[in-house]
Parts: sequence; C-alpha cells; structure tokens
Amino acid sequence: MTAFKTLREEAFQANREIPRRNLAIYTWGNVSAFDPQREIFAIKPSGVEYDALTPESMVIVDLDGRVVDGACRPSSDTNTHRVLYREFSGIRGITHTHSAYAVAWAQARRPVPVFGTTHADHGAEEIPCTAVMNAEAVKNDYELETGNLIVETFRQGGIDPAHITMVLVAGHGPFAWGGTAAESVYHAAVLEEVCRMALLTLAVNPAAESLPEHIINKHWERKHGAGAYYGQKR
Repeated sequence: MTAFKTLREEAFQANREIPRRNLAIYTWGNVSAFDPQREIFAIKPSGVEYDALTPESMVIVDLDGRVVDGACRPSSDTNTHRVLYREFSGIRGITHTHSAYAVAWAQARRPVPVFGTTHADHGAEEIPCTAVMNAEAVKNDYELETGNLIVETFRQGGIDPAHITMVLVAGHGPFAWGGTAAESVYHAAVLEEVCRMALLTLAVNPAAESLPEHIINKHWERKHGAGAYYGQKR
C-alpha cells in the first residue's frame, strides 16, 4: 500500500471531482493516474459510488492489465485507459464520464464544431467523434477496442492528442486526458461545457457555422502559443 500511496491519492482526489463538477451520477465515470516510470496506474474500483471511495480503494494496474495491488476489481473501462497510456505519449491522467451534453453529441455521432472562442481557447479544432464500433470488435474485447478506436480516430484524422485532449466515442460518451489526473478532469469539465454551448448554439441557429480560422487561431495562440499573454507569468 505504502509504495503506491501518492498515486492512489492522486486518483482518489480526481475521482471525487467527478460529482463535484456534475460530470456523472452514481458510478457513471472513472479517473486514473499514471506513473510512467513504473508503467502502472491507479484507477477507480468498479461500481463503487464516489462517496464510498478511499485512497486505499484505488486499484493499481500495469499496462498489461494485471492488477498489481488492490482488494477491489478495477473499473470496467481499465483496458481503454491502458491503451491510451500506451499510445498517447505524455499523458498522465484519463477521465471517462457519462456527462449529459457530451453524451448527447456522442449519441448523435457528431464531432463538435468550433462555434465560438470558448472552444477555441481550449482547442483550435473540432472535438472528434469516433465511428461506431463494429460487431467483431465488440466481441473481441469491448473496452480494449474502445481504446483502439480512439487511437485510430486520432491517427486517421492527423489529430495530435497533446493538442486535442478529448474525444467522443460514438454512442458511448466522452474521454479526456491530461498531464495529471486532475487536469484530465478539468478537460472533461471543459468538454461538457463546450458541448452544452454547442447544443444551445444549434438550438438558437440550426445553420450556425464554425468561427473563421483567424479568430480560432488568435484565441488558441493567445493562450497557448509562443507569445501567449493569457494569465500570469510563471
């Protein structure tokens, strides 16, 4: 237990943020925290409500899917997490939820256009949505193939997972990632709010179009570019 204390605590705190940010009810979401040196991650136990979680209940899993430490069964989405940790270099935390607005877009099987500057501040491209998983993949290993589907969506689209830190899995829901478990929850919360704004935009104007590239790029660059001036100097 002691050897994994810090990693467990990080995962625990991040999982507790899910209900605080209204990203899921009951047990409808999970967060993991990754240690790249040891190639292990701590993840929420399956089917345990957020109020019942403790740092000790977090399950330690390696990148081959073996439980290294923990008394509980890990999240049913564990195999998706481990695929993303293997394939997306530099990520240290992953969040999966069933937040309502993001799920609505996933169920509609639509990527989210960059309708406004709020979206552009966090990503200068549309939020991708995968294809629907085929029957063979579902029979093989559903959660593993979910990870493969996300990776393939990014590869085929030439999308950089360090730049676009979120995705919608068609018919399923959102995944988000970041440099820490806490940052991945932050990106999941941003994703949900952007999806809500986009849905409201289409309700007001069903013919709404994406912002012009020069405005999108300006908002991205002022926050993330070489000459960024948003926020305070570090």
